[in-house]
Amino acid sequence: MRGNFRKVISIILSIILLVSTNTPNGRAVMLPTVQASQSIDDLLKKSYLELLEKSPNFRFAKQQYQEALKRLEKEEKTRKDGIAKKQKDLENQIRRAQDELRKLNISAAEDTPEMATRRQDLHCRIQSLQKQAAEAKVARDNGIPIEYENMRAKLEILEKWPTAKAEIQNVIESGQARARKWGDAEDIGYRTIESNQEDDIKKGQEAIQQMKQMGMLPPEIQDEEITEYVNRLSQNIVKNSDLQVPLNVTLLNSKEINAFALPGGFLFINRGLLAEARNEAQLAGVIAHEISHAVARHGNRLMKKATIASIIYQAAQIAALIFTGGAVGIGAYYALQYGFYGLGLALSLQLLGVSREYELEADQLGVQYAWKAGYNPEGFIQFFDIMASKEGYVEKTSFFRTHPAFYDRIVGVYREISFLPMQEQAIENTSEFETMQTRLQEVTKKADEESGKRPTLYGGEDKCPPEPTESDRPDIGR
Repeated sequence: MRGNFRKVISIILSIILLVSTNTPNGRAVMLPTVQASQSIDDLLKKSYLELLEKSPNFRFAKQQYQEALKRLEKEEKTRKDGIAKKQKDLENQIRRAQDELRKLNISAAEDTPEMATRRQDLHCRIQSLQKQAAEAKVARDNGIPIEYENMRAKLEILEKWPTAKAEIQNVIESGQARARKWGDAEDIGYRTIESNQEDDIKKGQEAIQQMKQMGMLPPEIQDEEITEYVNRLSQNIVKNSDLQVPLNVTLLNSKEINAFALPGGFLFINRGLLAEARNEAQLAGVIAHEISHAVARHGNRLMKKATIASIIYQAAQIAALIFTGGAVGIGAYYALQYGFYGLGLALSLQLLGVSREYELEADQLGVQYAWKAGYNPEGFIQFFDIMASKEGYVEKTSFFRTHPAFYDRIVGVYREISFLPMQEQAIENTSEFETMQTRLQEVTKKADEESGKRPTLYGGEDKCPPEPTESDRPDIGR
């Protein structure tokens, strides 16, 4: 009898052990079957919001996650190596074209009409090749790493979010949600996140003045209705935030998709970002995030390590290096693309004082402010999804350089949304937003026409055949 009892106990323990090794925290639960049509690779193609919704329905073995990670790392290296090879070939073609120019110059004392035509053809060829080489460099150094950072973040969501979601639910059910840092969201406007925000105003003003002197800021959008709308939207978010200084909003007439905040409540939004947002909740989410940097005085915390003047000086040095050809003609490419060197690309994350900690803080506060202002707080994640799936490396490189994607921040945003009281009717979009984007199309058209006539730091030939856009070029895809 005792022997049979031991056998029964042994069998039960074996079953428990087998189940627990495949469940979060060792809990014995029934797990859904993963269908072949829903492989890890298939799921990585989905948006962040889709993964957050669907990932709790799937479980994969730890080995499968490890194998997927190795595949991503191998793919990334293969693609970077392929583009590096392409870039080297382009540079060789540039040198051969330059050799032809030298031979042309020593063939005669003056150009014949045929020589002049040949010279212009070579100029156009070199210009095109330099642009392609710059695109390849952006893809290799920034675009591909950003693409795979997003996929690694999605892989972590698949692996970790189900457990994290259960933990969030436990916190809510235990009544401990308000015990989190800044858990007093109902008291927005009556609490102090960081005191003495007014001390940052002078630093921000000085930074703007120096950037203008160095030509680091593009011209402003000259459209009163667009400016009034975005300012009204931003001020409404400020009224539902913890900002204790006036907000100064500037719209930059730049196709670069980015926005940034300087110390003291100075917010800059690029035309490219306004055009890329699909609804007002997404735009509100980005604005709320940037306002949060000023609320938390992240710029001031950076100033403890360096002055604004030194940061701007370093950025100017980087821009000067690139414009003088120190980065394989990439300056020429951005001069052609934007007509100026974009702030988000000139300033690295370190120079802006952006860190994982600061981004997580701004994400949490930004979600609270968007929620308090009545918007769907998922708007910020929606915008991340748009940028992560956008074609063309140049278009999204700038945004992700100053707003890096990683698992902690995506989950942090969703975690904060889970803790906030449910909204009866969250704002997704408005007719004012649609009107703004319609007017923005005219502003964009005019800016494109003017940029074609305006001289840039890169002179170039102005009678060359039109170049294909970045997204039209052949690429080494997944």
